[in-house]
Amino acid sequence: MIVNSLDSIQGSERDVAWGRGRSRRFLLARDNMGFSFSDTTVERGATVVLQYRQHLEACYILEGAGQLTDERTGESHVLAPGVFFALDKHDRHSVEAREGLRMVCVFSPPLKGDERHSLKEDAASSY
Repeated sequence: MIVNSLDSIQGSERDVAWGRGRSRRFLLARDNMGFSFSDTTVERGATVVLQYRQHLEACYILEGAGQLTDERTGESHVLAPGVFFALDKHDRHSVEAREGLRMVCVFSPPLKGDERHSLKEDAASSY
């Protein structure tokens, strides 16, 4: 059985500043669950372009407001509490946080734990 709390993760190696927010990683590859599970924040006013080439990701919004945009098609979706999205095709996407966003995120295959974004204006960050 694995039991973690946000309090126990904050300030530990599982509390990762990813560039425009934090990823508190409850489950990692070394936990042998086959997926990772994170409590992730995106800073108010941030817009980030991401593309996970090695992972599939699913997110559920807990707090905040923003927009998710498919960078290939331009299709946009409102992000608000209760909204779920899954990046099932290694989608290049942007997340705009009009208010600070907080979400739970699941990655498959799982994150190792040391992944960080490289946020550049001309390219999508990936890991």
